[in-house]
Amino acid sequence: MNKKGFTLIELLVVIAIIGLLSTLAVVALGSAREKARDSKRLSDLKQTQTALELYYTDNSAYPTAASSTVIGTGAFACLNSIGFAATGCLSPYMGQVPSDPGSGTYYYVSADGTTYTITATLEGIVSGLSGTVQATPSGIAGS
Repeated sequence: MNKKGFTLIELLVVIAIIGLLSTLAVVALGSAREKARDSKRLSDLKQTQTALELYYTDNSAYPTAASSTVIGTGAFACLNSIGFAATGCLSPYMGQVPSDPGSGTYYYVSADGTTYTITATLEGIVSGLSGTVQATPSGIAGS
């Protein structure tokens, strides 16, 4: 008798190996996604800083927001010559202010227009920064 095919044991072993490998891949990709979101957050902060510096150069002040305000949505979706505005603003310094790539938010505060603080929260460690980070005119630092 000439049998061709696989036994049940061989099939179960192969399925177990595939399951183990896929579990390891999902775990490895989860940390890569976290790092990608954190890198995007830092990039967003740097781009927003650049737009705010352009605004400051033309207006001799930063846009004011006395209390902590969520940027990237609603009335704070773009940055033009009058400050933050809703999407579709004319002559923008930043046509679309970025919003957090995850479930967090970016907070902007500038009480008197002489300085500002943008706050974001990182999920992991990127470039020696972790937890809450703040962007100010002097750079990005952990708090």
